[in-house]
Amino acid sequence: MPAESPQQEPTPVPPAPLPIAVPVRPGNRLKWGVRVGLVAVAVSLASVFGVAAYLNPYGPDGAARTMATHTQLGLPQCNMVALTGHPCPTCGMTTSFALLVRGDVRASLNANWVGTVLAVGWAGLLVWAVACLIAGRLWFIRPGRGEAAATAGVALFLVLALGRWAAILWEG
Repeated sequence: MPAESPQQEPTPVPPAPLPIAVPVRPGNRLKWGVRVGLVAVAVSLASVFGVAAYLNPYGPDGAARTMATHTQLGLPQCNMVALTGHPCPTCGMTTSFALLVRGDVRASLNANWVGTVLAVGWAGLLVWAVACLIAGRLWFIRPGRGEAAATAGVALFLVLALGRWAAILWEG
């Protein structure tokens, strides 16, 4: 009877090292128009935050304002307030941004909490746009879904702003 030869165990293959950066396939690279759009978004949002940092959201007594900070830019008082005495859905947003840029979160929420939420969302959008430009691809958005994400963001803002406005009018 022939002697049985021991079966050899397969030599284990070490796992491949994890890549430092996920390579972007040529078909997934950002097109020129998308890059221009991301640059425009980043520059626009950075400008908004720059203007918010420029404005003074505090009154002469040092108390935080709740609205009308935009008048420092030479813009007129809100027509809705002037005509009806009631704020419009966006009253206090400029003040809210200016307060949030200074780290005064409580006063920012008091001026217009929707503005605070919008400012935080826009800060995230600014970081996202720059990250996408650096990576050369859109993060967290599947191809063809950018319009849906933008529409959902605008719809959410409108629901929040109009809901806040309705609550203010209901109370007052």
